[in-house]
Amino acid sequence: MSTMYETLVDLLVDKFKVERDEIQPGITFEELEMDSLFMVELLLEVQTTTGVRITEDTATPRDTIEHAADMIEKQVAAAATS
Repeated sequence: MSTMYETLVDLLVDKFKVERDEIQPGITFEELEMDSLFMVELLLEVQTTTGVRITEDTATPRDTIEHAADMIEKQVAAAATS
């Protein structure tokens, strides 16, 4: 898994009190009972962690954790090259 995936898992466990054994790459945030407000909070945490502005439409509750990590990683990489 990618570094961003591991970062998301750590944030979910440390900041949002999700049990680590519940988290799998293919599980959606919705399946973890997380709504759109949660997504805003999570993306703000990622933004703080990476120092890169992450847009609110990067991930939705219906996205898998792996998909969200990939999308965030793309934004971080784009910011690094600009």
